[in-house]
Amino acid sequence: MKLISFSVDGYNSFGVISESKVFDLGKHSKFSSLKEFFTSGSLDLAKKLIESNQFDYEYSDIKLDVPFPELSNYYCVGKNYKGHLAEANIKLPDYPSTFIRTKNSIVADKENLICPFVSKEFDYEGELAVIIGKEGRHIKEKDAWAHVAGYSIFMDGSIRDYQLKQSLNAGKNFNATGSFGPWIITSDEIKDPTQLVLTTKLNGIEVQHSSTGDLIFDIPYIISYFSKIFPLKTGDVIATGTPEGVGFTRVPPLWMKPGDRLEVEISAIGVLTNAVISERI
Repeated sequence: MKLISFSVDGYNSFGVISESKVFDLGKHSKFSSLKEFFTSGSLDLAKKLIESNQFDYEYSDIKLDVPFPELSNYYCVGKNYKGHLAEANIKLPDYPSTFIRTKNSIVADKENLICPFVSKEFDYEGELAVIIGKEGRHIKEKDAWAHVAGYSIFMDGSIRDYQLKQSLNAGKNFNATGSFGPWIITSDEIKDPTQLVLTTKLNGIEVQHSSTGDLIFDIPYIISYFSKIFPLKTGDVIATGTPEGVGFTRVPPLWMKPGDRLEVEISAIGVLTNAVISERI
């Protein structure tokens, strides 16, 4: 099932996309948001509602929001692809490098990424996002898959001069420098998330291409690790890291700039697309 949050004519809701049609779950259920719907565990209800009602909108008529507009933080893993560490000449880590991205740093599919006024080192990072369905604390790796509700795409845009010279959290949390979406694919439709292909294109030119099987710390390990730090809640988003091909490792470096178009595609999920604009001050 392909789940979205969206707006149309000033009305905000959430629903399901099927081909070119949108079913408005907010209208046909008692829930007020996609996150609340996830928390209720009502995927079977959604299927029944769709079977007994007509679709409400054409996909072309709506504007996508990030899947969970009310989400405060995104849990992220850095340095988690073997190829990425090799290109940056970094040895394999003993533990994950983790950080949090805030709500204001993330935009939806087709929304603009903002190139900060104070930096010209705006880098791209395409990533697989894991969506937590069943909450848990101190989750064992062998039980981790039972806590996954679905998958999406994350673009962990990074301001490298701040990240590498000043502060990791600063470099990862500039306003509107990352993106998430365009939707969530429920886990029943992706049997093996380690066999997906991630491709990033900048202005139509491929800059990243890797299998999600190149992860250093796999998805069960990441879920277990984060659950030791935070009580994982339904709807939490975990970004699993980026593969090789990022801009700062290239000679010369390849930075995003105003006027660019970035696309992150993951097989079986879709394409997350954003344009880059200048910050207005």
